Amino acid sequence: MGKILAVTACPVGIAHTYMAAENLQKAGKALGVDIKVETQGSIGVENALTDQDIAEADGIIIAADKEVSKDRFAGKRVIVTGVQDGIRKPEELIKQIQNGEVPVFKPELASVGGAKKSGSKENPIYKHLMNGVSYMVPFIVVGGLLIAIALTLGGEQTPGGIKIPDGSFWKQIESLGGTAFMFMVPILAGFIAVSIADRPGLVPGMIGGYIAANGSFYGSEAGAGFIGGIIAGFLAGYVALGIKKIKVPKAVQPVMPIIFIPILASVIVGLLFIYVIGNPVASVFEGLTTWLAGMQGGSSIVLAMILGAMIAVDMGGPFNKVAFLFGSAMIGEGNYEIMGPIAAAICIPPIGLGLATFINKRKFSQTERDAGKASFTMGLFGITEGAIPFAAQDPLRVIPSIVVGSMVGSVVAMLSGVGDRVAHGGPIVAVLGAVDHVVMFFVAVIVGVIVTAIMVTALKKNVEDAAAAGAGPVPEAAAPRNETVIAKAEGIKNDDIEKLTDITTLELIDTDLAGNTRDDVIDELIAKFDAAGILSSKQGYKQAILNREGESSTGLGMNIAIPHGKSNAVKRPAVAFGIKRDGVDWNSLDGTDAKLIFMIAVPEKAAGDAHLKILQMLSRKLMDDQFREQLVKVTSKEEAYRLLETIR
Repeated sequence: MGKILAVTACPVGIAHTYMAAENLQKAGKALGVDIKVETQGSIGVENALTDQDIAEADGIIIAADKEVSKDRFAGKRVIVTGVQDGIRKPEELIKQIQNGEVPVFKPELASVGGAKKSGSKENPIYKHLMNGVSYMVPFIVVGGLLIAIALTLGGEQTPGGIKIPDGSFWKQIESLGGTAFMFMVPILAGFIAVSIADRPGLVPGMIGGYIAANGSFYGSEAGAGFIGGIIAGFLAGYVALGIKKIKVPKAVQPVMPIIFIPILASVIVGLLFIYVIGNPVASVFEGLTTWLAGMQGGSSIVLAMILGAMIAVDMGGPFNKVAFLFGSAMIGEGNYEIMGPIAAAICIPPIGLGLATFINKRKFSQTERDAGKASFTMGLFGITEGAIPFAAQDPLRVIPSIVVGSMVGSVVAMLSGVGDRVAHGGPIVAVLGAVDHVVMFFVAVIVGVIVTAIMVTALKKNVEDAAAAGAGPVPEAAAPRNETVIAKAEGIKNDDIEKLTDITTLELIDTDLAGNTRDDVIDELIAKFDAAGILSSKQGYKQAILNREGESSTGLGMNIAIPHGKSNAVKRPAVAFGIKRDGVDWNSLDGTDAKLIFMIAVPEKAAGDAHLKILQMLSRKLMDDQFREQLVKVTSKEEAYRLLETIR
């Protein structure tokens, strides 16, 4: 076997990145395989793969839980999997490449350029749709806000609502906003196609999207709208992809992506929409529009509830986008009373959660309270994504609260006849004059926000109560100080850390932890720091530790936990080490109890990346099974310290 390459990365870019790299290297050595691993951690890319490495490689393993660019591996066998597989199943991954069980990634790019779907485990439909949506949203925002500004500054009250006089300066601004809206569906379709077929899909996708939005091509007044745009985008992408698979003479290959593929795909997609797809889709859309226009009483309340729930449930995800685009399409049909409830629902989750952090701080950690300020501000500008940090940490309590709040606000707006003339939401559009019945719009928002805030604070527990639930007494006794090492640690700079024992001492080691819960152990190790004079505030540092645990468990598996925190309560970088002989539940990824616990303390304003460097050193060394076994069996602090001296 020649050479195998790997890339490891995790969202935080700390421990798991290096654990996977270490295990892949060990497995390669055991199997007699030459393997090079590039790590994409928080410190940056290390051991980067060169063009020569890639050219010589027989296959590439990407063990990552975040997006890693794969285009450089075109023409090579590529496995795309999670970072946990790199940690737990490195031998299996290597053997898959050795046995030729891995598909070649973008084989055509190795010679002529182009694109093809990779064999990754990503959901391709979702990925392609979100690619189109991400490029389309700025057009919606710019167009909507330009129209809102034009209505506010240049509009005049008429019996039919706010109108902008023809020929005025603000009429031109309104036209610019309308132009941005005109690009909405073509951009959506074009970049769905690009995601599927790369650049050759752009032209047929945009042409298909334009035809979908312009019903004059197939005798429809309404057109196929954004639904037709989505269909056009997927159709163009897969048609272009299919044409690329046709074998052609080598002389023609270089011009295929820039001439033949776009031309053929554009003709095929255009004609299919004009003669086959356009009319049926437009008919459905027209029927839906007619049904919505005739909705009264209870049916409109049901619609408002559905739209409010969709807006809130995934906070900017596909459900949110479908409801938002539906409201935008209704504006084009002159039905502003659909976008009104949506505009109210959009801002309720972030504002409601922000308000909750203000009125009941005991229910939220310091990190959540900081996020609450940003969330509140984002809500004012109609950015639902401000609620995501709260939902990610506590989905079972947060998501029901924001869904109910948005549904209530949407229903109030619908019953009050609130309308929104621009494809945007939040108080910003009301301030700019784009909302009909503006007082009731704010009533709807306020009611929904209050419902969300009350519900989430009622469901959540106090942070202090949660922390105290498993906390036991904190032992104050500490081991004798090793003055020589302490003096060195007190004067060390973050970038001078060469080995673990530069920042740990005998008194920071406990080979027989007494605590029975995770919080007991955390308190024991914090007491070690405090006795050594490393902390100015035990509680301040503990809060940093608990905040980090709230983001995701630091139980890494294999009986290891590495709790860590950056805090102004820390005077200098330090590491405490403890052994819990019978283990303690740390909610580890592999379900094992933590027996080897390393606690890292770093000052908040420390220069450099001390905590990342420490985590990297620990992660690499702790992948050594023999080292872990030796460490668990030590019987004294001195014996543990001698082993820790080898971590560098």
